Amino acid sequence: MSAILEVEHLSATINGQLVVEDVTFSVPGTGVTAVLGRNGVGKTSTMKAVMGLIGRAGRVEFDGHRIDREDTHRIVRRGIGYVPEDREVFAGLTVAENLRLAERDAAPRRELVEQLFPDLVRRAGQRAGTLSGGQQQMLSLARALLNTNRLLLVDEPTKGLAPKIVTEVAEALEEAARTVPILLVEQNLPVIERLAQDVVVIDAGTVVHTGDARSLLDDDEAVHRLLGVHAETTPAPEGAK
Repeated sequence: MSAILEVEHLSATINGQLVVEDVTFSVPGTGVTAVLGRNGVGKTSTMKAVMGLIGRAGRVEFDGHRIDREDTHRIVRRGIGYVPEDREVFAGLTVAENLRLAERDAAPRRELVEQLFPDLVRRAGQRAGTLSGGQQQMLSLARALLNTNRLLLVDEPTKGLAPKIVTEVAEALEEAARTVPILLVEQNLPVIERLAQDVVVIDAGTVVHTGDARSLLDDDEAVHRLLGVHAETTPAPEGAK
């Protein structure tokens, strides 16, 4: 399977400080590629660098086109959807208004969003700032899924969520991955087990491991060495395969 995204020797800075040192990996044109690593190693900064949200150097190629010199709005128009770590919904606007602002296609996929997130339909008139953390995460995902993207970048979608909501988010991502490849930053290993085919492990701003997700998760010693946790310590979410 040819890669939809190629990242080569990517580095990035925030306020003059190097936050990504030398990252190289690729994302296949189907399925979920998970980005793993301990806290503070550069996972979120890598996603922001790909999207052009922070200063960067290196090569980023999307579907055969270099995007490392393009502004973020041009990258989005090429068909890359981005779900940020902190959700970043418009708190003062309603759910429906948040979704309308996200529409960029002539025929947004409202039916898909309504199917995946029925609670948002019921809360269409509610201000986004009054939603729970889980509901805000659903809204953030829904904004990205409204449009026909060719790649989704999703950053820590289950962070801080209750187990039931984690399962719902995993189900939504699983459904989305049927039609669009996903680059997913995630700490929850059962979610990775459920969703990911490939993994990229980052440590201290560099890639230290790439490969098959199942092979890594089945190797508890490698998981502990690379991530500082044990693969079997957390029960799998409902529906995990």
